Amino acid sequence: MRMIRLSALGAALLVIAGGACSRSAPEAQSASAPQVTAPAPSPAASPDDSGRPKIVALGDSLTAGYGLLELQAYPALLQKKLDEDGYGWGVVNAGVSGDTSAAGLQRLDWALQEQNVRVLIVELGANDGLRGLPVDQMKKNLAAIIEAAQTRRIAVLLLGMEAPPNYGPEYAASFRQVYRDLARQYKIILVPFMLDKVAGISTLNQADGIHPNIEGTHIVADTLWHALRPMVDAANAS
Repeated sequence: MRMIRLSALGAALLVIAGGACSRSAPEAQSASAPQVTAPAPSPAASPDDSGRPKIVALGDSLTAGYGLLELQAYPALLQKKLDEDGYGWGVVNAGVSGDTSAAGLQRLDWALQEQNVRVLIVELGANDGLRGLPVDQMKKNLAAIIEAAQTRRIAVLLLGMEAPPNYGPEYAASFRQVYRDLARQYKIILVPFMLDKVAGISTLNQADGIHPNIEGTHIVADTLWHALRPMVDAANAS
């Protein structure tokens, strides 16, 4: 069953290669891949200067909430969970569709402009895998993001992703291992596959087969909340 789901994920990710990545690398599009138009990045919201603890979600279209309303993206669902459980924390959606790990690193300072950021969710790498970019470079970019956050004493929640199968099993295995190696090296929390129980299931994804629909996004938020809540509790206790 896992192999079937990952194969379906691979087919879906190939669509992103012709769509969400197209704003920065149109020449990388597959002539036979269906086209998906990525939305333009949203303008940066005004920083929240309330001083309450913040969680910043740095990512690509999966974080930005492609095809969803702002309140339906997983950062907003995490905000709802925090509010319902009485946490006085805020969640900032710093997702931009089409971002690679390099693009995420370039705008890290912008993403961390908020006051009192306590946790950084890092959801990057899917677009690196789509383009078949070197795994070692992705690892360096993600490591630089993690190190920058830790220098600021910000806890990091790393979200793992799977590479499409068209680059072969060796690339896929190396890609997957990056997240595990980084989690071990920097002693951070890892969600091995953020789309677990969602990827490859048509009823949980939008028509493009790539991005979770509302129901799928709720499952993603539940998966992330299971890892995030203990981090918030630990930060509150410190």
